[in-house]
Amino acid sequence: MTLFETRAPSRRMVSANPGHAVGIAAARSVALRYQHHPALKANKIAPHEWTALFQALVWQESRFNPVARSHKGAIGYAQLMPGTAAQLGVNPHDPVQNLDGGARYLLLQLQTFRSPMLALAAYNAGPGAVQKYRNSVPPYRETRDYVVRVLAERDRILRQ
Repeated sequence: MTLFETRAPSRRMVSANPGHAVGIAAARSVALRYQHHPALKANKIAPHEWTALFQALVWQESRFNPVARSHKGAIGYAQLMPGTAAQLGVNPHDPVQNLDGGARYLLLQLQTFRSPMLALAAYNAGPGAVQKYRNSVPPYRETRDYVVRVLAERDRILRQ
């Protein structure tokens, strides 16, 4: 049984983070900025589906905690690695820039891999890992679980 099947939907949105609602609103706002991006059109992703996908990614990455930090050094809402943030020209410690960088990085992966599933895998494990496994989700448990969880959360958001 995967993690998303073990939690009741009402518990999924409960957070110890007092800024949870602010994080949701910020993620939606940033997603809306990119709702007409060519990568979305190429992948036949409607604006509401994109917003749900990005919101689900931020939920999985940080539970909408703007100061989240992973043991690997990823920072903020979108859990950007410092090197990725530098490549994107964003300050990962600034919540709005962090979300903007996360959205643009996900769009880049969508443009490259032309699949939400592969884009999420590349976001999590890096594009090199997806390419190494011949444009498929790498056989890393963390990455496979990540993709399943983000897509399940996206679907839950779309059902609301």
